[in-house]
Amino acid sequence: MPRFFLAALILMLAGCGDSTPPPPPKPTAPPVAAPAPPPAPAPEAKAAEAPKADPNKDLAARVKRALDEEAKIQAAGIDVTANDGVVSLWGTTTTDEERARAARVAAKVEGVKSVQNKLAVVRGS
Repeated sequence: MPRFFLAALILMLAGCGDSTPPPPPKPTAPPVAAPAPPPAPAPEAKAAEAPKADPNKDLAARVKRALDEEAKIQAAGIDVTANDGVVSLWGTTTTDEERARAARVAAKVEGVKSVQNKLAVVRGS
């Protein structure tokens, strides 16, 4: 048995003196990533919708313009509101005639169904 032991020892020592390094491991290819999904389609840009005009505000503005155009009415002292064709006049006038004239002018505007004349007569204002 000593010969066997001696032979094994010689082989082991012979293998230790080998200066050739082991070959480097073969580089592995990076994992293949799944293709990216196509980008989601952009939402279609809708044309900006203009805010719908408030018919009550429109009617009140048209009545106010008609009062402004009437020379015998001091429209600066009159406010106008509208609700489904019913126009209300608020504020002050200097005479009963000016108060009545304002109601008549408002009643002639297209779209006015009735006029609530809440104008107060304040003399000297």
